[in-house]
Amino acid sequence: MSAKSCLLVMTVGAVGWTGCSLGPKYSRPSVETPAQFREAAPAGVGADGVSWSAAQPRDEQNRGPWWEVYGDPPLDALEAQATVANQTIQAAAANFRAARAAAAAARSTLLPTLSLAPAFARTHASRTLKAAGGDTLSATAPGAVDDYLLPIDASYEIDLWGSVRANAAASMAFAQASAADLATALLSTQAELAQDYFQLRAVDAEEQIVGNTVASYRQSLDETRALYRSGIDSAEDVARAETQLNTVVAQMTDLGVARAAFEHAIAVLTGQTPAAFRLAPASLPEHIPAIPAGLPSDLLQRRPDIAAAERRVAAANAQIGVARAAWFPSLTLGASAGWQTSTASQWLEWPSRFWSVGPQLAGALFDGGARRAQSAQVRAAFDQATANYRQAVLNAFQAVEDNLAAVRILTQEAREQRVAVESSQHLLDLANTRYRLGIDSYLNVITAQTALLSNRETEVQIQLRLMIASISLVKALGGGWDVTHLPTVVQARDPSPAPAGTVPTRSDEPVDRAWPRRG
Repeated sequence: MSAKSCLLVMTVGAVGWTGCSLGPKYSRPSVETPAQFREAAPAGVGADGVSWSAAQPRDEQNRGPWWEVYGDPPLDALEAQATVANQTIQAAAANFRAARAAAAAARSTLLPTLSLAPAFARTHASRTLKAAGGDTLSATAPGAVDDYLLPIDASYEIDLWGSVRANAAASMAFAQASAADLATALLSTQAELAQDYFQLRAVDAEEQIVGNTVASYRQSLDETRALYRSGIDSAEDVARAETQLNTVVAQMTDLGVARAAFEHAIAVLTGQTPAAFRLAPASLPEHIPAIPAGLPSDLLQRRPDIAAAERRVAAANAQIGVARAAWFPSLTLGASAGWQTSTASQWLEWPSRFWSVGPQLAGALFDGGARRAQSAQVRAAFDQATANYRQAVLNAFQAVEDNLAAVRILTQEAREQRVAVESSQHLLDLANTRYRLGIDSYLNVITAQTALLSNRETEVQIQLRLMIASISLVKALGGGWDVTHLPTVVQARDPSPAPAGTVPTRSDEPVDRAWPRRG
């Protein structure tokens, strides 16, 4: 058999081996998932428009912006602005594009590399160079020699042990994890903006309550002064009324600090300078929308942070295959061809051609334990990624349960606080009547007024806590996101820029079937 035939047989045999993988087959880490959320009440139980019923996400359902369920147009406009202008989201989007470019680069190693390096050199040999017999070459060596070179080199590493494909799969999994990180940053920013917005609206509601209270206290002060001038009331009651009014006026002024801080925070979240941003006062919504909790098993598909953790487990699993393949030799096919001559006119002529082709087998004989240490390192990284994934799932279950409980309990507390406000108003009406009739002193009126103001402010705070818990529940449930939003294998290879704050929609192609393995 000729040398060319041997080379051909060896190459075909090596290519036939391509596709075998030494990496472990990936499967998602198992997690304990309850049948239902403990804090979710049975279907039909609820009040104030809140009904907690199990609901499974459906791909055909509208997955529009989640904040629109609150029916607040100014909030809708702010969320749209934050999606395209928030700098945290911009940074996460840039990180995703970088990870996607890295995945494309890793995928490119599956293909041969070609290089072209034309060159020209004019060489002058030494005239005192000694020949083998000791004579100089000055008489025969030319003064200068031209060298025209046009080589085309090709190199291809035969992926005998699946190392190249495993590394590409790991990079693709990291790109998908980065896409999920972008979705997490987007959801977190949107939720933070909604919470700051409703906290500002709560301050507006408190300012309205305190403003009405100031007007009421001024009227009471005027009445007290009139009674004092007529000799019915005392100067002490007038002083009490003045003290109460001045205290509430100072309290109203202090609310401006909180409102300014929330307004500035909203400006930054929407990518604007605080100096250029203003938000007109408005009321705080009295009711929250119904938010179906779904099933715990669905949560694993609906949280982007869980998806990111799972993709990092897949990447760590692929790295184990890379570490295992390092124990075996690598086979590279190399080829070079082109034209070389010392005369420009003969550069591209057929007799000036040259070529060479051949395989190279390389492997480490001794590395001082480096490969063994690398294997231990990637296995530890896999165990860490698995633990992080399971912890992310537990944290997600806790967040949902916490906010389900908060919404349910605060809904009940809001009803009870409403009764307390009505009772305080009734007490104030009785105190004013008895004061005007001269039965009780003005001190009873002040006590009733203070109780009513306190209960009204508490009512606003409970409503705010309920609203924040509702937003936190939406965030804990993933905000309408699910794993179908992860980029496909094709999208993970594409290094072209993606619109800021967006994640490509994935098809049904399984991630683990991106590069089928044989052997």
